[in-house]
Amino acid sequence: MSSQHQNDDFFLIKRYRNGDKNALDTLIKRYQSRLYNVILKMCSNPDDAMELTQDSFVKVIENVDSFEGKSSFYTYLFRVGVNLAINFCNRRKIVRFTTLDGGDDEGQTSLMDYFQCDEQCDPSDVLMNKEAVGLLRSALESLDEKYRTIIVLRDIEDMSYERISEILELEAGTVKSRLFRARMLLKEKLMPFWNDEK
Repeated sequence: MSSQHQNDDFFLIKRYRNGDKNALDTLIKRYQSRLYNVILKMCSNPDDAMELTQDSFVKVIENVDSFEGKSSFYTYLFRVGVNLAINFCNRRKIVRFTTLDGGDDEGQTSLMDYFQCDEQCDPSDVLMNKEAVGLLRSALESLDEKYRTIIVLRDIEDMSYERISEILELEAGTVKSRLFRARMLLKEKLMPFWNDEK
């Protein structure tokens, strides 16, 4: 995110604190879609994702007067949203990645992107790729919440290590080691599939 955007966010927050309700609408429109997409990838249900997104904004709005700007508004909002989603998923034990079969209009990565196939591809390869996507989804579902979250933020949402560190309130080294561990766990879970293909 550019420093210009961050400065604009702070200006909008200041305007909202001074009674300009339109400033809040601008902030919500700016980030609602992306926050919704992240939460949807974590909890899989569109209705739950929408409710959690709304809850995130409500919580942020309720505490906007205490927002000191130590991090960007974007980071602050996503920290609230991701934590709400994690707590929800832990309570409901629902973390399915059914929405990851295809990317969205914002160019985010889909599971199919991990199994690229060019125009010379044999149709049987395409079917194998779909099977691989299903296996990858199952492997992701079986990961512990802390590993699922790190995979979504880094490998699906393509967030920087610094941004993830701020959102999850973890040291950068912890983010990198946790991501490494998450990828190793996925590799272990997918190894039987790759061995069968040899």
